[in-house]
Amino acid sequence: MATPAAPLSVEELRPRLPELTLIDVRTPGEYASGHIPGALNVPLDQLDRAVPVLRSVAARGPLAVVCAGGNRSATACDLLADAGVTAASVTGGTSAWAAVGRPLERPAEGRAVWPMERQVRLAAGSIALAGVLADRVLPGAKYLSAAIGAGLVFSAATDTCGMARALAKLPHNRRPAATPSLTATLQTLEN
Repeated sequence: MATPAAPLSVEELRPRLPELTLIDVRTPGEYASGHIPGALNVPLDQLDRAVPVLRSVAARGPLAVVCAGGNRSATACDLLADAGVTAASVTGGTSAWAAVGRPLERPAEGRAVWPMERQVRLAAGSIALAGVLADRVLPGAKYLSAAIGAGLVFSAATDTCGMARALAKLPHNRRPAATPSLTATLQTLEN
């Protein structure tokens, strides 16, 4: 078991990009909407498939992990550490990179996709509101809202998110045609 490396700020990341292998763990749709130049997409829900390759990459040089805001990359670094791979999370993620005026790469067919955290907030809020409103017509529908609230509490307590995993499977979050497949990304990393 390894220990995650100290997190990197976007200011620390920029000069180190040439020496680092940067892995973006967002969904393919999020990645296609704009990513840090040179970042390779290995979605968090497929990280276990990439561990053997990432282990050899980390043996050759430093590995950093980025997502939209830093939560998923920190989770990825913990998972990698459990597998014996040392990696540093980028604090603030792609959002912080863009906020300081750094450019993002976008494939030609890339389309804007909301960050997963925003998608979860929209879905959870919509379902909770629908439960409250439906309770006026169907008594007991408010328990749907209670279930969503309980799910959010569980998500916060365990630092997992079942709703994000489900939303990641929706068509708009899947890999756009111009975005390399995980297999192609792993082949790039192996070379």
